[in-house]
Amino acid sequence: MNPTTTPAQLPPTLPSLATAYRALVVGATGAIGAALVAQLQADPRCAAVCALSRHSNPAIDFAAPDSIAAAAQALRPLGPWHLIVVATGMLTGPTGGPEKRLAELNATHMAASFATNTIGPALVLAHFAPLLAKGERSLLAVLSAKVGSIGDNRLGGWYSYRASKAALNMLLKTASIEVARTHPQAVLAALHPGTVDSALSAPFRGAEIGRPPTEAARDLLAVLDTLQPADSGGFWAYDGQRLPW
Repeated sequence: MNPTTTPAQLPPTLPSLATAYRALVVGATGAIGAALVAQLQADPRCAAVCALSRHSNPAIDFAAPDSIAAAAQALRPLGPWHLIVVATGMLTGPTGGPEKRLAELNATHMAASFATNTIGPALVLAHFAPLLAKGERSLLAVLSAKVGSIGDNRLGGWYSYRASKAALNMLLKTASIEVARTHPQAVLAALHPGTVDSALSAPFRGAEIGRPPTEAARDLLAVLDTLQPADSGGFWAYDGQRLPW
């Protein structure tokens, strides 16, 4: 019989971060967000994991933008934070799903896509980036998508989702330039998790072709662990491949 692995014997999740690092996950009730929280909680070097969602305390609700600023203010005294991950996203919802043709575009669904995929994460960047640790390594990541790559778009369709993720990539890149002035050791990254078995991918055979959320979370954290300040502002896939804008 193999001996049971205790938490102290588990390999570190993010060895590049300081011992007793503090982590924060926005969107912690989603498939990938929950898997990230679980993996970070199992890391013996992680001193604290804050899981934020519409139902947490403090709560973050992208439909109530003021909640983002309020949550950041509440969590500031508990920092500094060495890892912040925005694990949110919307592909299908009450307003519709991915558009296959221009004729299917409607303002309501486009606005909903940008509210969840672009504006909410952008406000997290604005209010939470200042909470990153200064004078030591820190990481801030947003979940993007390969279909948000303009250079890689060969199939068309999915107008609102593609555009909202492409806009998120631009915001992340722009923020990385500003954050580098105050946090020179920080790394900001847009991450493509691949197809994951989740509610987001379920209408598109996600359960059949997607990877388990635990695997996606492990891969994303492994990629983050390798990135250096010179990489800040980049767009990366779960396998470490740098993606074109």
